[in-house]
Amino acid sequence: MDFLNFSEVFNLLIVLSIAASVAGFMAGLLGVGGGIIIVPALYYAFTVLDFDIATRMHISVGTSLAIILPTSIISAKTHMEHKTVDLKLIKSFGIFIILGVIGGTFLAVNLRTSDFILFFSIMAFIVGFFFIFFRDEFLKNPRKIKDSIKNISGIGVGFISVLLGIGGGSLMVPFMRTFGYDIRRSIGTASAIGILIAISGTLTMIMGGEIIDNVNTPYNIGYINLFGFIVFVPVTMLMARIGAKAVYRIDKKLLSKIFGTFLIIVSIRSFIEYLKIS
Repeated sequence: MDFLNFSEVFNLLIVLSIAASVAGFMAGLLGVGGGIIIVPALYYAFTVLDFDIATRMHISVGTSLAIILPTSIISAKTHMEHKTVDLKLIKSFGIFIILGVIGGTFLAVNLRTSDFILFFSIMAFIVGFFFIFFRDEFLKNPRKIKDSIKNISGIGVGFISVLLGIGGGSLMVPFMRTFGYDIRRSIGTASAIGILIAISGTLTMIMGGEIIDNVNTPYNIGYINLFGFIVFVPVTMLMARIGAKAVYRIDKKLLSKIFGTFLIIVSIRSFIEYLKIS
């Protein structure tokens, strides 16, 4: 890894700080862990740092999951103050979330970087498209569904979340609305579920990286990079609390569309990166 001059380090910190601010704010405001923003920002940073291309995406996803943990804790704590976290629901299908995370990690550690990026690109596009065109309509008519479907959904949320390096909020909020929850309770509970995903995802990505033993980059524990973690955590923790408080004062309809557009841009950029390295 080449030595970075002051200008490169400064620019890198600016990019990471801006991404961390947006990610943290979105975590609290929309119940998303921010990982879908953090992952491409980390990938860019690790590209600048010339990390091994074979594990660059794996480290980006693993580090994102570690970063989401304190962010989710701050966000969930704020929502708990407003009594919008359903602990009973979390206890009822939390184990299925964890099972999904374990399955997702097994696939993640066996994916090539190019395939990993392609998967991220496709999923970012789908989530972005949903936020722009369907999120508000989908959330208008909640309905009850069977526990068996709820449990299968939990496995799916955990599985996809670890592959994207996200806290699962962008998936959990729509799912919870189908259970008949109002939007604020959905966001609050999703932020708490993000803690489960972040803890289990971080641990499994550490173990996966250590078992595979293919990480040749500095400051890493398994697929978790300490440099990225240290830069992101303070900013995301601060902005997550601000975003969580803003839930109770801001109309999120326009913001959802802006966020969706941003994700589609991220998706396109990720697909271009896939074409470059495949």
